Amino acid sequence: MATTSEQVRAWTGPALFSYGFRPFFLGAGIWAAVAMMIWLAALTGWIELPSAFDPVSWHAHEFLFGYLSAALAGFLLTAVPNWTGRLPVVGWPLAAMAALWLLGRVVVLVSSGLPPLAVALADLALPLVLAAVLLREIVGGRNWHNLVVLALLAVFTLGNALFHWQAAGGEIAAQGIGLRIGLGAGLMMVAVIGGRIIPSFTRNWLVRQPAGQAHLPAAPMQRLDKVALLLLLLAMLSWIALPDAHPTAALLAVAGVAHIVRLSRWAGIRTWREPLLMVLHAAYLFLPLGALTMAAAIFIPDQVAPAVAQHLWMAGAIGMMTLAVMTRATLGHTGRPLSAGLGTTALYLALATAVAARIMAGVLPTAASALLAISAVGWVLAFGGFAVLYGPLLTSPKR
Repeated sequence: MATTSEQVRAWTGPALFSYGFRPFFLGAGIWAAVAMMIWLAALTGWIELPSAFDPVSWHAHEFLFGYLSAALAGFLLTAVPNWTGRLPVVGWPLAAMAALWLLGRVVVLVSSGLPPLAVALADLALPLVLAAVLLREIVGGRNWHNLVVLALLAVFTLGNALFHWQAAGGEIAAQGIGLRIGLGAGLMMVAVIGGRIIPSFTRNWLVRQPAGQAHLPAAPMQRLDKVALLLLLLAMLSWIALPDAHPTAALLAVAGVAHIVRLSRWAGIRTWREPLLMVLHAAYLFLPLGALTMAAAIFIPDQVAPAVAQHLWMAGAIGMMTLAVMTRATLGHTGRPLSAGLGTTALYLALATAVAARIMAGVLPTAASALLAISAVGWVLAFGGFAVLYGPLLTSPKR
């Protein structure tokens, strides 16, 4: 049987389809920037969205289910061969999966007048195929440890389906249970996968530094990790079912504190010399900060808006974590040094500015317009910049 490297080398078509991360990371970066520009044009009245979704729901859907589905596909199609020891999806099957994702983006955007069921099926095609591929590889490789990732992907896809169902019924789906299910699943993926890779990458980097053996991060999945993940799962389930209840707020607060403690054991402060690594720690921090802010929004709704917490989660935890993983994986799998240059560091700073400005817009309503503009520009620079800076790496053979 051919090895992974042999199968990749055997592909003679475009380099873009030689490995799973390539088309999906490039598509994710481009779409994150383009969707934001479309959203701005719709907000300012320059265009009228031809979508059956209301504008806010389209904006929320295309970040959470549109962008994140591409980032997840790129990560999972690259990581699964390492997890299972089986061959990757390359070539025209990979191109077909990328085409399914693109079909979903186009159909949702121009869905006005289209049958809602057809729109939903087009959008759900990629995550369903991805789940089938992941199940095949986990079963074939008897890699039962990663069934949790498949389960979270299934829940994420269910959230997307419910989002379509609510939108078809005339509801504001951005405020519905489908979005909460999808967001909850996305955050659990950040917690589960981030909890594996962040301490591991940190440990590998620290041992190569002077005096790097001192204060290494705690190994993942110790008792504290398991307790923190269980608390987050309970908090997410409660938030999905009872988003305004005080017991939900209490669970979110406890989970937030637990994950701050979890993160503190990973020696992130010692990685400040390497932005490629420190950004992973910074991205993870947004998860507990969002939980604590959402708890505050439930306890004191007249002072803290739930939208602030959701943007800490969506733009901060998910947006920054996926950008961090996409940059690192692209560098590593294309044969580049695992170090952030000035350009990559600038992408991180642009996204951090976007997140900070968006949060401040919810805190300072008198300056909201200017802050939202700053946030949008930072977002477009971060993800558009990723597409420009990393596009040549993603579309050319590994050196």
